[in-house]
Amino acid sequence: MAALARLLERLLWPARKEEEAEEEEEGCRSPNRPQSLLDAPRCAQRPHGGAAAAWGLRFGASAVQGWRAHMEDAHCACLALPGLPPGWAFFAVLDGHGGARAALFGARHLKGQVLEALGPEPSEPQGVCEALRRAFLSADARLRALWPRGEPGGSTAVALLVSPRFLYLAHCGDSRAVLSRAGTVAFSTEDHRPLRPRERERIHDAGGTISRRRLEGSLAVSRALGDFAYKEAPRRPPEQQLVSAEPEVTALARQAEDEFMLLASDGVWDAMSGSSLAGLVASRLCLGLAPELLCAQLLDTCLCKGSLDNMTCLLVCFPGAPRPCEEAIRKEVLLDAALGRRVAELCASASEPPSLNTVFRTLASEDIPDLPPGGGLYCKATVIAEAYSQFCQASRQRCVKGQKGAEEPTGAHSVSALHLEA
Repeated sequence: MAALARLLERLLWPARKEEEAEEEEEGCRSPNRPQSLLDAPRCAQRPHGGAAAAWGLRFGASAVQGWRAHMEDAHCACLALPGLPPGWAFFAVLDGHGGARAALFGARHLKGQVLEALGPEPSEPQGVCEALRRAFLSADARLRALWPRGEPGGSTAVALLVSPRFLYLAHCGDSRAVLSRAGTVAFSTEDHRPLRPRERERIHDAGGTISRRRLEGSLAVSRALGDFAYKEAPRRPPEQQLVSAEPEVTALARQAEDEFMLLASDGVWDAMSGSSLAGLVASRLCLGLAPELLCAQLLDTCLCKGSLDNMTCLLVCFPGAPRPCEEAIRKEVLLDAALGRRVAELCASASEPPSLNTVFRTLASEDIPDLPPGGGLYCKATVIAEAYSQFCQASRQRCVKGQKGAEEPTGAHSVSALHLEA
């Protein structure tokens, strides 16, 4: 993990400095505010998951702080909902901004608001869609009653409500969901940005402005929980404020070909498209990877591909999800072994020990067959970092043995040179 963190630190250094420069140019960072990006990414994850075998649902989730100074994402998952028949489940990913308060509140209380709005016998699909709309607005009203006056902050949200007959998606902001069905992306949510025609019309009608693609030159999303400073337009209902907590709700009739739904905060979508993510997830499911471990690998991949944000992903697998495939597993084992050998060759053949970043960039320039779809070599960054660390450790051990009572033999790599910096 340490090797991976250092690889990310050097690979993404230019992107990190560029984002900080953009924040300063746009006036998004106060001179007195701590830098929003760390000097090195925090890569630790705590993947978790569960299954409801009776109705064929599995889920996995993971989150990573990454380069941000604070973790502002939150999520929740519930495979059974009290008061509803078997087969109903609820999942949500929330991405806070200006602090984690709104995201944490949503993760703890949004499900309860949904259950209250649904009642014991929800009418599908129209009644459920309206209940989800009411639940988001009720959650926002409850949050407002608890919110410290004048304090900034809010959270985007994307929620999946599963019934035996339908998949219901409700979202506000730029946290997204994609549905994979029969090997293709069958549905994807659309971000709520100020320049979307319907959003722009509401903002202008409420007396707001859009500058540099941001609401009032500051907020990048036009729907969110919280952000109460943008919900003060007089004589206008909550859904017609500058920022609205009203979700966009979609009901999708379930089909046997439904494979999985991926919910994620915008840090994931910054690095990969919906189709790329769907391809990567399907390929990992063919390896028999548990959904929670798959989520962790996906976040590592997005870190390597350049995401500088907090990231959370939640994967819900349906009965039609790809099954483990012996041929796919065999190819993956061969690929990992080949990468390990190639890393050792690159290190051993150099007159001076190459940095881990040099090794990675050299591999990236080579034609390597059977790399994971969507993720490519970035999906194998951990394998490469581990192989590099093993080579360094073996070299150090050889150096120590060679230095017993004698000078280090000519041509051997010095211990001081075996670091991971560029």
